Amino acid sequence: MALIVQKYGGSSVADSEKIKNVARRVAKAKDEGSQVVVVVSAMGDTTDDLLKLAYQISEQPSDREFDILLSTGEIVSSTLLAMALGSLGYKAISLSGAQAGIHTDSSYSRARILRVDTKRVVSELRKGNIVIVAGFQGVTGKRDITTLGRGGSDTTAVALAVSLGAEICQIYTDVEGVYTADPRLVPQAKKLKEIGYEEMLELATYGARVMHNRAVELGWLYNVPILVASSFSDSPGTTICKEASMEVKNKVRGIAHDTNVAKVTVVGVSDHPGIAAAIFEPLARANISIDTIVQNASINNITDLTFTVARSDLLKAMSIVEPVVKSVGGKQCVTDSTLAKVSIVGTGMQNTPGYAARMFRALYEHGINIQLITTAEIRITCIISEDRVTDAVRALHQAFELEKET
Repeated sequence: MALIVQKYGGSSVADSEKIKNVARRVAKAKDEGSQVVVVVSAMGDTTDDLLKLAYQISEQPSDREFDILLSTGEIVSSTLLAMALGSLGYKAISLSGAQAGIHTDSSYSRARILRVDTKRVVSELRKGNIVIVAGFQGVTGKRDITTLGRGGSDTTAVALAVSLGAEICQIYTDVEGVYTADPRLVPQAKKLKEIGYEEMLELATYGARVMHNRAVELGWLYNVPILVASSFSDSPGTTICKEASMEVKNKVRGIAHDTNVAKVTVVGVSDHPGIAAAIFEPLARANISIDTIVQNASINNITDLTFTVARSDLLKAMSIVEPVVKSVGGKQCVTDSTLAKVSIVGTGMQNTPGYAARMFRALYEHGINIQLITTAEIRITCIISEDRVTDAVRALHQAFELEKET
């Protein structure tokens, strides 16, 4: 009997009727002969509401208590889905992340999965149960509850699929698949039938919110096919798999954008060994991810250093960087939180000239200034003003003729 893992996002379980709709979809998969494990996110805006509530109570809530609070959202939706399946006559049981054997490190709010003990899930499947797992959460070796960060339920689902040897991991959301660009910005965007892990990982890392990058990375590492589809229709979705068709490897596959960008410029630091380490090591210890890094040419052994972080991490990053800059004799730190990044992604860019020039020309022709540039083998990213991101995405989609994607 095939085993599948399904994941339903917050918009798919936002209210009682939508939960009942998900129950019918899960029941259909069970009727078709599969063993089914379901991972759910919190209902609708529950996580945001809990965040607001926490900060109404405390300006600096304890990391441990914060994670316990946020984990309750998925507990609510998992239990309600189990009840909905029960009302349809199906055996179902809800499990918290800890009960499902999701073991993590102790990095609160950004925990990483260390291992999955599948004994309880397998036991329940053998009893004929549909197993509903609360996503986004796990437990440390000391039995403390942790959360996995944004998109964590995707990671839970793929980790379970890997550990259980599932045939496929199906991610159901409020969009019908992976598009060449955000269809809310580009109405002409085309849905992709399939996309390779590498391309999807770059798109997810640089702003495409249809899938979380850690989940894609897990799927790629263990070669688990991932289907992204809508929970509100039966339209075919997009399959993320080991290799996309050879015919599509000669072009850009998609445009990603992200408005959660802030720039930090450290002005007037000495240009000698150890300065970069002094700045970036404490940021790493604080789990703050750094994206683009640019160091200007040295004049009289003095230089400026610029890097970008998530806008949501800016205040925390500055509290760490400013004392360091003072200690190494830097002049000041300057920030800009009005930025965005736009990226083109495609395996066709490997060892093929012309893509960067075409991207820069398209942005220039629309009067869009590029502040920073970063590249990878299959990606080029430009940091631009946030108020031009829609224009940039549309310009690039047109320049690379992605509306012709089939």
